[in-house]
Formats: sequence, structure tokens, C-alpha cells
Amino acid sequence: MPSSPTVWLTTLGCAKNQVDSEKLEARLDDAGYRRATTMESADVVMVNTCAFIEAARRESVDTVLDHADRKQQGARLVVLGCMAQRYQSELAGLLPEADAVVGMERYGELIGDLDRLTGWEPVRLATSPMDILYEVRRPTPATPYAYVKVAEGCDKGCTFCAIPQFRGPQRSRAPVNIREEIAGLCAAGVGEIVLVAQDLAAFGRDIDAPGGIVDLLRFVGDVEGLRRLRLLYLYPREISDALIAEMAASPVIAPYFDLSLQHASGSLLRAMRRPGDGERHLDLIARIRRAAPQAALRSSFIVGFPGETESDVDTLERFLEAAELDWAGFFAYSPEEGTPAALLPGRIDGVEIAERTRRLQEVQERITARRNAETVGSEFEVVVDQVEDGTPVARSYREAPEIDGVMLLDEGKPGEWLRVRVTASYGSESTAEVLR
Repeated sequence: MPSSPTVWLTTLGCAKNQVDSEKLEARLDDAGYRRATTMESADVVMVNTCAFIEAARRESVDTVLDHADRKQQGARLVVLGCMAQRYQSELAGLLPEADAVVGMERYGELIGDLDRLTGWEPVRLATSPMDILYEVRRPTPATPYAYVKVAEGCDKGCTFCAIPQFRGPQRSRAPVNIREEIAGLCAAGVGEIVLVAQDLAAFGRDIDAPGGIVDLLRFVGDVEGLRRLRLLYLYPREISDALIAEMAASPVIAPYFDLSLQHASGSLLRAMRRPGDGERHLDLIARIRRAAPQAALRSSFIVGFPGETESDVDTLERFLEAAELDWAGFFAYSPEEGTPAALLPGRIDGVEIAERTRRLQEVQERITARRNAETVGSEFEVVVDQVEDGTPVARSYREAPEIDGVMLLDEGKPGEWLRVRVTASYGSESTAEVLR
């Protein structure tokens, strides 16, 4: 091993995992480890895994095995993240290729584990172990946006979700701690901050922050260099009129509402231990659009939850037509070990779930294309994320990074903020001209 080992980190799963990986990279940099330029040349190969649903677990295992085959001889393999947290003892036996399995609760031990695995004696000691959630150091961003995790865990009891089992109850960060991280990112060139948590709108309840998420938004909204603040993962019952008003009125907060609705059938939502039904969802959407007529709305839906009938699917389809969401994602139900829903009768055949998913996706694709076409001729402030094959790829407040459509521009450089006019739309994408 070289005197200063190199590390490669592959991240799977959601934006919250991405945040954890970036903070771990900062910790590794501080401890003296160097980043490998390729996975095949690294002294230590790490995989930050996802365990949210079965498909994510399969991808995680496949990635670990792939990296085990491709890493150089003698390189160490370390499994991190949600799957390591949830199945730590099982993984140690099922994946003998892994030299270490480090769950999220043990991230403070990671540097010491790597020192032992590599036989490296660092010139200076790493920082003392701490909860990665409160770490504010991040590597220099490669994009003009960055995710910031304001809380960890969840107190909700959704019957389909195993997240509270391995991420624990909600733990909100102190607003000062969050602002420090945002300030560091903006000083490094980030213009758009995306706030994430398992239950973002419930921020602060566990630390008796009286103003909750609304006060947090006001507290961080004037950080120097911050151009846009975006919120992801809003639980519908937690969306207050005060939050809607703040998002509608603030010049910094994107009027972009990511609503975690899950379904429109009241009986299914009750079985999920989720609030509302299609009618109450529509009422929430109407409240948002009254306060912010320009708002962009996104949601995600579970298809094939135990007991879902054709009538339930019809109900969801009618809801989609009435709601006219700008964006939506559909996910096949995955029975998660240890969750109440995994024991429910009425399991739906996988082929049937796939057919229902295709049907709903086709409905939403038409709606998304229609909503996108309505923006032709409108002007927006956009940020250029990258230039792909010579074409600048940008986003307005309507498009969240990595999950929604994009705008293709006639000019622009990565990181530039530009005023544009939409000239045409094609499904989920659009073209725009830069206004000078």
C-alpha cells in the first residue's frame, strides 16, 4: 500500500445518501486519504448502498459484486449506507467479498477501520468521531446545486416503509448548523440549495423549534450567494398555510411543491396509514395554486399496494387528470421485511403491477407534456447544470435536479444563471433562447 491510500466511493440511492457520501469524502480528505481517479486503481473501494425497496437492494448487491470483480488485486472493499445499517450481520456472511460492513451509526469509526484495513499510519489523526448528519464540510461541488439534509429519520408510521427501522426517529439539526453548511456551499459556487429529509415539513418538532420549517427557511434565505432554495419530500399533512405562503412569497424559495401523496384511494391510504384521499389531495393542491398560481407540483405514487383494485387504479387515474401535476413518479409496491404491509393479504401479481404502472405513466406523460407546452413563450431564470454534446442543459424553478425535465439552451456555460424565453416543448423537455 502507498503511504497515502486512495479511495473510490460509489453512491447509490437518494439525494440523502449523496449528502452522506460527500460528507464522508470531506472526512476522508481531512484524514489524508486521496481520491482515486478510477475504481480499478483504488486501494479502497467503497459502495454507499440503498435499502429502500427490493429493487434498490438488488442494485446494491450487484454493484458490490461488480466492484469486487473489477477492483485491483489487494484492494479493500467496504460496504456502507442503508443496507449496511439494516442488514449488517447478514451482509458479513452473505458478502464475503466485503472486507468491512459499516452502517450509518458507525460512520464515526470509518477512518479507524480504513487505517486498519490498509495498514496505513496517518501523519495526523482524523477528527474525532461525530454524527455525519451535523458535519458541515463538503468537497468542492461539481454542480451549481447541492443537497443539504436538515434532518435524519422519520416519526411517521407508514405501513409500507422500513426507513424508521434503520434510520431511526426524526433528528432535526440546529438551524445554525444548517446555515453554516449552506454558507460553505454557496461560497464554493453553489447557487441552488435543495433541502431534503425523510419528513422535511416536520423539521424542528423534535428540538422544539417553535417556527419549524418556516422559520428555518427565513433564517437561511439570506445566505450570500444563494440564488434558489428548493424543498423536496413534503408530507401532505405537514404542509401548513404558513409554509405555502412563505414558499409563494419568498424571492429565493422555488414555488415547487414535492407532495408525498402515494395514492388517491382513501381505503388504500388508510391501509398505508397515510392521510387524506383524492378529494383532500385536490383541496391541498387548490390551496397551493391559489397562493402561488405559478407553482410547479410533483408527487410520487405506489402502484400495487396489497388490496389495490382496478377501481382504486381508476380513482388514481381520475385524480391525475384532475390534479394536473407537472411531474409524477410511479413505483411498484415492494414488501419490506418488518413492515405491517408485508403481512397484508391481497398481494398483487407483478405482471399486473407493471401493467397498471404503464397505464398511469402514460396518463401522466400526456399531462406533463401539456403542462410543459403551456410554458412556451414564458420567461424564466435558469441555471445551466452542464453542457452535453455542445448543448447547454438548464433548469428553471419548475425542474428539480435529476428527477424532472430540462431546458436545452442556445448558449450558456455550466453554473451560469440566465434569463431565457421558452421557444418549444417536447414531452418533458423544452428549448429556450437566452435573452440578452
